[in-house]
Amino acid sequence: MPPGYGQSPLICGRHRLALHRTLVMGVVNVTPDSFFDGGRFAEPAAALARARALVADGADILDIGGESTRPGAAPTSEAEELARVIPLIERLRAGCDERGVPLSVDTRKPAVMHAAIAAGATMINDINALRAPGALGIVADSNTRVAVCLMHMRGEPETMQQGVVYTDVVAEVAGFLAARAAACVAAGIARERIVVDPGFGFGKTVEHNLVLLRRLEAIVALGYPVLVGLSRKSTIGALTGRDVGERMAGSVAAALAAVARGATIVRTHDVRETVDALKVWQAIK
Repeated sequence: MPPGYGQSPLICGRHRLALHRTLVMGVVNVTPDSFFDGGRFAEPAAALARARALVADGADILDIGGESTRPGAAPTSEAEELARVIPLIERLRAGCDERGVPLSVDTRKPAVMHAAIAAGATMINDINALRAPGALGIVADSNTRVAVCLMHMRGEPETMQQGVVYTDVVAEVAGFLAARAAACVAAGIARERIVVDPGFGFGKTVEHNLVLLRRLEAIVALGYPVLVGLSRKSTIGALTGRDVGERMAGSVAAALAAVARGATIVRTHDVRETVDALKVWQAIK
């Protein structure tokens, strides 16, 4: 059964994304310190070229991030994050609309969410699951009916990998996501606008990540499209012994494992390779 079978289209503002196949979200990090491509696309021209290349490679969604949230990362100021992401959204909007590619913004700051929506973003990808004061209202009150991805994270990026303990990581993650999705629905955000993400690597050990991936069906059973982001992460390095620049093959394998267990959206740095792998996967299915 294809991912998303029987689900309504995902509403991303002016976009409607059919869920009969796995969607690929391409990562555009406009930061100097992201764990994989930090600094390479920090300049506006490089970021714009990167985004356009990912669309040409087959990205269904672009995810623009102006703050690194890798383990140990220090917070970025609101002003700096706005300066990094808003001009890029404004320059990409027309071309992405023509291609039917929604612009997502990876942020946990309500002010950035508000400005990004005004600039043309139609999805908010929040590692904090709209828990910051005002965040839920900004998305719920949006006249553009933007989508939201609610992610599970234990702690804060600076300290989230320190002393990580769960009694049952799958049950705890599923319970958190169910509660946040229910809060969104209660605030007026339609179910068709909600995506959930178990948050691989965000306050989780390698074993926690593997258990979550093996039992991803428990997250899928919540009834929302599931986004999975394992691309180039340290878990892939731990399993393969490869440095971050050599983790593409392992990342694609993890993506396919997630799709086999019901993931609807795969977030990746390697769009072309992931798209090709999914084409073969879907043909075989």
